[in-house]
Amino acid sequence: MISGGSSASRPIRALALVEDYRRTARDVLDRQMAERTRAFIESHPDCLWRTCKAGHLTASAWVVNPSRNQVLLTHHRKLGKWLQLGGHADGAEDLAAVALREVVEESGISRFKLLSGALFDLDQHQIPARGDEPAHWHFDFRFLVEADDRERPVVSEESHDVAWIPVDRLRHYNAELSLMRMVSKSGCT
Repeated sequence: MISGGSSASRPIRALALVEDYRRTARDVLDRQMAERTRAFIESHPDCLWRTCKAGHLTASAWVVNPSRNQVLLTHHRKLGKWLQLGGHADGAEDLAAVALREVVEESGISRFKLLSGALFDLDQHQIPARGDEPAHWHFDFRFLVEADDRERPVVSEESHDVAWIPVDRLRHYNAELSLMRMVSKSGCT
C-alpha cells in the first residue's frame, strides 16, 4: 500500500467480503448492491481513500442491544439525520475494524462485540456536495454489533446527539429504506 491516497493493488479483502455477500444474498437488491460495489472497487483501486473523488468505501456498525429492541444511532452533524455509527476507511482494508473504531469514536461505548466478520448489509448512497468537496458515492460495508444498552453513549464532535433508539420508534427518527432493511435483517422488534 502506498500512503497518501493511493493503493498499489485492488482491495482484495473488500472484494472477498462483497463476493461472500453476493453469494449469500437474501434478495435481488442485495445481489445488485454487491455487483455495483464490486464493479466500483474494480474500476477504482484507490477506493479505500477519500481522495477517490467518484466515491469511496466506508464502514459502519448496526449496533443492537441483546434484546434487539433498541439500536444505537448518531444524529450526524454534517448530514443532519439519524444514522448508524460509521466512517471512512482512510486506507484501512480491514473494514470490520473500521466499523468498530467508529463505534468507539462516535459513541464512547466500550462494551460491545462484533457478531460476525461477514457483511451484515451493503449500501450505496450519494453524499451531497459540501464546500470544496463534490458530490460523491459512499459504498458502505455494514457489520452487526451487539452492545449493552445500559452503557450511556457520549456525543462526539461529529454528532449532534447519540442515543439508544427503541426500534418501534425508529421511523420517527429516520424511515429510510436503508435503515429499515437493517431492522429486518437483524431481527429487531
